[in-house]
Amino acid sequence: MPRIAFTHHLRRHAPAEPLEVAADTPRAALEAVFALHPALRGYVLDEQGGLRRHVALFVDGELRRDALDAPVAAGASIYVMQALSGG
Repeated sequence: MPRIAFTHHLRRHAPAEPLEVAADTPRAALEAVFALHPALRGYVLDEQGGLRRHVALFVDGELRRDALDAPVAAGASIYVMQALSGG
């Protein structure tokens, strides 16, 4: 099962520890987490179901900006981070 983790900037709504989820795509992994932490969805996905502009998703260390529905290996590591902006 893939393991999904979130940057500490999202921890107010996300699990503090990585979760192993039954999923074969990054989107399915996110949906499994959203089922447990529904408030997180609005911080990660936009109204069309894509990643928000300031959210980055990495699979095994590779940025997957537009590949939410691409297959992932059973032992994949998925990391979601939110960029911080401002001055």
